[in-house]
Amino acid sequence: MADIEPYENALDAIPGAHPYPRTSRYHDAEIGIHRQTDGTEVRYAKRRLLPPLDEQQGPEVHPHTVGAGERPDLLAQRYFGDPAQWWQIADANPVLDPRELTDEAGRVIGIPTLGGLPRGDRRV
Repeated sequence: MADIEPYENALDAIPGAHPYPRTSRYHDAEIGIHRQTDGTEVRYAKRRLLPPLDEQQGPEVHPHTVGAGERPDLLAQRYFGDPAQWWQIADANPVLDPRELTDEAGRVIGIPTLGGLPRGDRRV
């Protein structure tokens, strides 16, 4: 039986392929190449900058009042069905640290409506 390689390894074999999956916040990030003194190339994701919130043409947001014990990953699971999508919520709100989103119960944050209405009624 042949070994199955992780798809990231398969992408390395394709010139110009992006190393991040489509659901990653770095998927659209530009990939840079740093050449070390010995000639070795090191690939890296260039800094990902967001446009100011008032200039974003992104999705609409749905208000969510933070409850005690909520975390960005739990909200992403609730609204998107994937805790790894917490960054979508962080991008939609003006915070430097994603923990700021949920550190205060009662705070109202925006949940992006990706592809339609948020799935806020979903309980996990």
